[in-house]
Amino acid sequence: MTYTQFNILVWALRLVAAIIMLQTLFFKFTAAPESVYIFAKLGMEPWGRIGLGSMELVAAILIIIPRTTGIGALIAVGLMAGAIFFHLTKLGIVVQGDGGQLFILATIVFATSAILLYIFRKEVLNLIPLLH
Repeated sequence: MTYTQFNILVWALRLVAAIIMLQTLFFKFTAAPESVYIFAKLGMEPWGRIGLGSMELVAAILIIIPRTTGIGALIAVGLMAGAIFFHLTKLGIVVQGDGGQLFILATIVFATSAILLYIFRKEVLNLIPLLH
């Protein structure tokens, strides 16, 4: 893979993860009925909806900024691991007849962010002083 191809791949991963997270924020921040239902079922309405939405916003911004991609990817992996966990335990893969769309989107963000985290692992590991 050439340097240019690698850069295109990295930017595609960044954009996929960030765009999915950003587009779901509309539903979280406007208290859309689907979003309220999900967080009420988890016992985290409204603070969980707003708090996790804010964390997704931060993760998306950090992923887009080249210097902070690894940190954003780490946050996104954690957030999406939680989303996937709750889909598999409390919500179900299909939520309110969505055909599993939210679960699929969470899985896509998890996968793209995990790949980004691997690519930028040195950036994240450099944040731990004991490893220097």
